[in-house]
Amino acid sequence: MHTRLFIVDDDVHTAYMLCAAVEAIGFDGHVFTRAREFIAQSPGPDDIILLDLKMPDMDGIEVIRILARNKCRATLVLVSGHDKGVLYSAEKLARAHALNVAASLTKPLKIGALQTLVQEITQKRRQKERYQTPQAQLPSVEELRRAIEDQQLVLHYQPQVDLKSGALSGVEALVRWQHPERGLIYPGRFISLAEQNGLIVDLTSQVIELAIEQNRTWQNKGLSTKVSVNISADNITSLTLPEQLSDMFQNQNLDPTMLTFEVTESTLMGELVTSLDVLTRLRMKGFGLSIDDFGTGYSSLSQLHRIPFTELKIDQSFILAMLEDKEARSIVKTCIMLGHELNMKVVAEGVESQEMLDMLTDLGCDIAQGYHIARPMPAERFSTWV
Repeated sequence: MHTRLFIVDDDVHTAYMLCAAVEAIGFDGHVFTRAREFIAQSPGPDDIILLDLKMPDMDGIEVIRILARNKCRATLVLVSGHDKGVLYSAEKLARAHALNVAASLTKPLKIGALQTLVQEITQKRRQKERYQTPQAQLPSVEELRRAIEDQQLVLHYQPQVDLKSGALSGVEALVRWQHPERGLIYPGRFISLAEQNGLIVDLTSQVIELAIEQNRTWQNKGLSTKVSVNISADNITSLTLPEQLSDMFQNQNLDPTMLTFEVTESTLMGELVTSLDVLTRLRMKGFGLSIDDFGTGYSSLSQLHRIPFTELKIDQSFILAMLEDKEARSIVKTCIMLGHELNMKVVAEGVESQEMLDMLTDLGCDIAQGYHIARPMPAERFSTWV
């Protein structure tokens, strides 16, 4: 069965020209010159919607709202003759509604570029389906509880590089579940399960222990590197956490400055007073604090003012967009300046090309991580990589 491609555009000539172009490469094209006629359709998860934002009877923003209400799982490509700022805002809105946005295109559209885009969308979808775990095979709560008890969790490490010297700056520890039957399971499959069933504190504790143990092993081999670990909302409201960690480091004669805790902005939205208590005491005991996914929360500046962070990690959505998007580039530049004014190191994650790396260096960013530098890897492979 061919993938259906819905073209929603009030320009009749353009719509049918685009329809002919996608049908020429094997897609099942459907043209709608009025948005109200399109919303009567039921696009499926395999379908693609090419949506013009400026329509006479119902604009694209209204269509986005209806698609979200209907929990549409089709892939959305936004099109507009408006300025890029409007297109960018519409894309952010669609993503906030949890719609699957593949791209935003400005008019006039180039036929060849559109054909390439829709082919890439279907190819990526097939690859994703190939590696996804079927719903019936998702791990259960009991399996996860047993995994924590039996220490089936392992860590992979993604290198972070100093942009001035090119030297290794540190690593981010990323948890994986080495299931005895299913093989390696990635965190997207079990972290929410842990959070929803009261297992996240035990899981994070084990991750911290593994990171500390690995840090000691590396030090014994003459490899001294900082390790960053993600902690959850439940961890930062545990008043005993700072003392437990401090005792653990003292008992093993390790330097607490070698461990940084990454906290997302959304994590801080809960019990602010308790979080401030715990995070401040962690800093007093020498541990580093990083505000992760910076720029996507709701109270970024107030959090930076309240909590003694040592590091700011710019959300990768801005890094990935900065080469093509002037607004994203301006946000990256501003985050770097802000971090430096507050005496913090600034880390860019999601670096996928040399161009990105060069731009970040020019903007004065301190540290970078991403697939262009290295993918997350097991500890033994990391030693070889270094």
